[in-house]
Amino acid sequence: MSKIEKKKLTELGYNFIPEAYLQNGDEYIYRNRQFRSTHAFRQLTDAEIKRLLQNDNFASNWQDIWVTDRFLPEQIQNSKFYGMVRIGDMDEVYLDFRDLRLPCGIYNSTVLSCDFGDCVAVHNVRYMSHFVVGNEVMLANISEMETSSSAKFGNGMLKKGDVEERRIRLELCNENGGRSVLPFDGMQAGDVFLWSRYRDDHALQGQFQQMAEAHFCVEHGYYSEIGDRSVIKNTHTIKDVKIGSDAYIKGVNKLKNLTINSSAESFTQIGEGCELVNGIIGYGCRIFYGVKAVRFILSSNSQLKYGARLINSFLGDNSTISCCEVLNSLIFPAHEQHHNNSFLCAAVVKGQSNMAAGATVGSNHNSRAADGEIVAGRGFWPGLCVSLKHNSRFASYTLIVKGDFLHELDIKFPFCLVSNEVDTNRLAILPGYWFLYNMYALMRNTSKFQSRDKRKFKNQYIEYDVLAPDTINEMFDALHEIEGAVGKAFAPEGTASEAWPLMGRQLLLSKEPLPAQPVLLDNVEFSKRKVVLVKPRESYLVYRRMIRYYASLELIQFLDTSASLDAFWAAIRGTAGGREQFENIGGQLVPRVKLDALLDQVRAGEVSAWQDVHERYHVWSRDYLQDRFVHALHAMADIEGLALTDWHAAFLRELLVDAVETKRWICAEIESARAKDYQNKFKQMVYESYAEMEEVVGKLADNDFINKEKVALKNFETTIERLLNKL
Repeated sequence: MSKIEKKKLTELGYNFIPEAYLQNGDEYIYRNRQFRSTHAFRQLTDAEIKRLLQNDNFASNWQDIWVTDRFLPEQIQNSKFYGMVRIGDMDEVYLDFRDLRLPCGIYNSTVLSCDFGDCVAVHNVRYMSHFVVGNEVMLANISEMETSSSAKFGNGMLKKGDVEERRIRLELCNENGGRSVLPFDGMQAGDVFLWSRYRDDHALQGQFQQMAEAHFCVEHGYYSEIGDRSVIKNTHTIKDVKIGSDAYIKGVNKLKNLTINSSAESFTQIGEGCELVNGIIGYGCRIFYGVKAVRFILSSNSQLKYGARLINSFLGDNSTISCCEVLNSLIFPAHEQHHNNSFLCAAVVKGQSNMAAGATVGSNHNSRAADGEIVAGRGFWPGLCVSLKHNSRFASYTLIVKGDFLHELDIKFPFCLVSNEVDTNRLAILPGYWFLYNMYALMRNTSKFQSRDKRKFKNQYIEYDVLAPDTINEMFDALHEIEGAVGKAFAPEGTASEAWPLMGRQLLLSKEPLPAQPVLLDNVEFSKRKVVLVKPRESYLVYRRMIRYYASLELIQFLDTSASLDAFWAAIRGTAGGREQFENIGGQLVPRVKLDALLDQVRAGEVSAWQDVHERYHVWSRDYLQDRFVHALHAMADIEGLALTDWHAAFLRELLVDAVETKRWICAEIESARAKDYQNKFKQMVYESYAEMEEVVGKLADNDFINKEKVALKNFETTIERLLNKL
């Protein structure tokens, strides 16, 4: 049954903080810190009280209503006040926002112990308890606004007297809660990723939790906040919220236990029918039309729309989820998921990903317990009506063809196509598919994601280029897999397995055609059926070509900016070490050795705050281009089998010539891939004429991306010619 208590009416608006948690008997200690007005407040005069009463206002204690010398009692009408209320400067003006025009003042509202900034317009707020409101805020037609003394605003803290069961945790990556983290305002995707890993390292996990709890104040008494120039209208329930400046909230069903970051430069909007509980929302977010989100973090400049459901999940910057359901997932920046029957559960998706309609990356009901996980690299793309089984792992830019994949998968080949051949009961893997058949879509990714990056404060270097240390290292791993599979397929009977990779490499690099028999892969699918490697030689050679191209681009840029040729050679030959492994932490690529050093410092307590971790992210971002350059040098040395100390001018000239040829090939493939859409008669058949098709989809000759690539090619050719002359 409901527990309803009776208390004295004279206490309404007071005793916000339970007596056991008062500090020095002051219930306003944190409220006074939050209300940052510089005005001198005074009590009402008898004449002002008389005028307020004439305007049908009521106060339980008029002596606790505090105003400035710019108080206009005629702008307070038909309202009730309980507890201490402070009202900032008033003026004979109205506020106008998108055709909503409201006179400044407080009208037809009930206010308990609140502070108001200058020139606020509060209309028809039926119940408003313990809020600090900024300047020029508009509040209209709100049923209930309240704050509890133990408000946490979406953070995973405990206040004094709370039990552990009340703590908010994000149960990410796994439905069983075994990778849960404590959310806090300012948490980044990299923080969540690091904390959700290394679960057997109890010292590290303990430090992570201590670092999070250091963010929080355990004392009671913080008020909800509404920042300057924010507008809230036609909303039902708002409880325990901290809202930044310039936010726009309309038609919301429920906002509870939230931090909503917003600013004049990057304002957040929340629209009709939304219900958001226990979450943190970043700057510049858009949330509209029936969204349901519970226990979540939505990073900056991301969107939830059209009935999206986000539960126990972290969504990275510059991402969009529409209509779909996402549960228990950690998603890095630039994720796209737009279709009503897309379902994503218990996954780590490392950004720049796209979920097609009908894709089901979840449902642990096909295993013995709800404890499966999926890990997918950058550019993950499950196609129409794809269903996957946990546990599975996918290399970067894996494209999965429509179908039901009934077994666990471990796809080690980046840029590949995964097909379920139902008629032959085989799994087919085509490595390097994007390079071979859809260069247009692949290469457009970099500029597309860069243009969508709306962060005002780009404190982390998020890698959007498809060719980067993570994908290059995956290509090296894939080369080894292809060599081993080809060697095994064609080696004479009795050949030792250690000899397969070398034999495969020799066959793949030879000019002779491979024997006409299937090349099979091991340890790709947890089943007894065959897994076929499609086009092994074409895949192998295109991987090698793209590795060379990636490294050449870095060399060309460095050579073009070097003070002299001698300085260039000194830098190249003086680079020590080897090709490093990189980790993708929240979209930022970091050399593994640097990450390990940070984790050691966290374990030792030398790094004791998440702010210090974030500062390390910034340092890594500043160093990243140099780290990528060094990685590219060693990638070239590895693919060419030539140590850096043995490089010479003739070798460099060969690389430059090869780079421009690859650039020409990429440019031609980009145009060719898009041209197929114009040459396909089945695409043409819905139009009365070719001219009508061009009118609807645009002319190929006017394609902005293709034309930019052609200009870039000409500039690249000019650069290469200049550098060749320099050599």
